Amino acid sequence: MKLNFKFAVVSDLHITLPHTMWDAPNRFHLVEVSIPAFEQILTQLIDDEPDFLLLPGDLVQHGERDNHEWLAERLSQLPFPSYVVPGNHDVVRLEGNLPTDLLTNLPTNLPTEKPGKDIISLADFPQIYRAHGYGDRTQPYYQQEILPGVHLIGLNSNAFDEAGEQIGTGVLDDEQLAWLDEQLAALAGKLVMVMVHHNVLEHLPQQAQTKLGQRYMIRNAPELVSRLQRAKVPVAFTGHLHVQDIAQAGDFYAITTGSLVSYPHPYRLMSLTTNEAGHQLHITSKRVEALQEWPTLQATSKAWMGDRSFPFILKLLTEPPLSLSLAEAKTYAPCIRDFWANVAAGDAIFDYPQLPIKVQKYFAQYNATCPKGRPRLIDNNATLNLVETKEQTQKTDY
Repeated sequence: MKLNFKFAVVSDLHITLPHTMWDAPNRFHLVEVSIPAFEQILTQLIDDEPDFLLLPGDLVQHGERDNHEWLAERLSQLPFPSYVVPGNHDVVRLEGNLPTDLLTNLPTNLPTEKPGKDIISLADFPQIYRAHGYGDRTQPYYQQEILPGVHLIGLNSNAFDEAGEQIGTGVLDDEQLAWLDEQLAALAGKLVMVMVHHNVLEHLPQQAQTKLGQRYMIRNAPELVSRLQRAKVPVAFTGHLHVQDIAQAGDFYAITTGSLVSYPHPYRLMSLTTNEAGHQLHITSKRVEALQEWPTLQATSKAWMGDRSFPFILKLLTEPPLSLSLAEAKTYAPCIRDFWANVAAGDAIFDYPQLPIKVQKYFAQYNATCPKGRPRLIDNNATLNLVETKEQTQKTDY
């Protein structure tokens, strides 16, 4: 089947209504812009008329029912369908509401009205977002034909311990993997796309081997990826890491999209077409450049991130493999204050001649280059050649 459709991806919205906003002056997320930035994007998308919208998790600030219900209602007003999956900020505890004995020990910067009592559970999530992928399903994952011959599988990568608390990394349990096997077998020969919050491929050097990087990945990602590759699923859309990046393993691509509330406030416009060679995915990335109350959003946001990156940079420099002394780290940190902002923006090329050679080589790992060291700038704008399907005889325009 020849395909021709377009869609958009907006990730890690962290929607925050004013009465739910936390007073946390050192947070990275500019949640103050979540709603006006999203509204600006929606205005543009209504003009662009995409066939659907994907939202790969972290839909709200911290599991608040008010924020979830606001977003679900707003999505229902759009002239095109939208599909969601849960992120770690969407279901912060398996059973939702905090136990009564913990309410008295909550931080003072939480919303003052019934703190903790409006947090949703994992079971609530598919009920709130029935119209956005889940239908009448009660489990937090789904499969749906979103266009003729085009199927979306939405997965849940949140995992909890016996006390119902998040374990700090993504996992797909055996039950969900068995369900996925059934879906992939039934969809053989169809175009299948996957959406999940945590990362399925590494988007940073040695991401799966470092403690900091692991928290953003699915712990059993190799099991998932091998299934998707065998089933010839060409692409998965993820979030969580708040960076613009495209990773590849054979014929499989993992596209992670930066956060709406973090520099550079990106979103993606995509189109999939079919020609003689097979399916091609065309990717264009856009940014929210300015808002009425944030006329210099890009510059302000980059500075905001740089100002809050100092502890992270010190940790990066003093821990293995660099293991610099604290004095050295404090000397070099100002030179690389925008390091993470540039990683988040995608297609980064780093050149720090003022740093020691071993430090320069370390940061060169983050360069957007091919294995031969040449620039490969595909994180924001690219055309990806997807695996050719066996059924490409009839052209369909949506």
